[in-house]
Amino acid sequence: MVDSRESREGEAIRRRRECLACGRRFTSYERVEEMPIVVIKKDGRREPFEATKAMKGLTLACQKRPVSLARLEELVKDIQAKLMDRPDREIRSRELGELVMDELKGLDQVAYVRFASVYREFKDLPDFVRALEDVVMHRERGEAPPPAPPPAKRDAAVEQPLFGEDEPPKRRK
Repeated sequence: MVDSRESREGEAIRRRRECLACGRRFTSYERVEEMPIVVIKKDGRREPFEATKAMKGLTLACQKRPVSLARLEELVKDIQAKLMDRPDREIRSRELGELVMDELKGLDQVAYVRFASVYREFKDLPDFVRALEDVVMHRERGEAPPPAPPPAKRDAAVEQPLFGEDEPPKRRK
């Protein structure tokens, strides 16, 4: 071996080598092969963790909030690092959502409630109000808000749509 260096990104090691038989030089790259992180969905399917999906969800939650894109990228990297530190390479989607909410609640409370409302599948206003009350109560005490409570269980036959139709109105852009 003639020379050994880390790549710019730190993801590989570049080695310059020389053949002992013919004297010819060549370059090889060594990368750490890691087991992918697998997310176990509610229905039991397994999918590889995708940082782009996490980034998309966080971007939507932080839309029109004073949170920089760089901070969101850092947050996704932190989540990914926590997942990589786990001894088990599988995580349930529920655990992943809780991890994201824990990271988000310290960043922006409005974004936290937005993410929790989608993640917890709030069905109506009382679910949303309960989450807001928890955030306000903990904010007044100077504490970080707890994970959002799960939505109340209801009989699907009795449940009334919030907007008086089958689907909520579409948002204008």
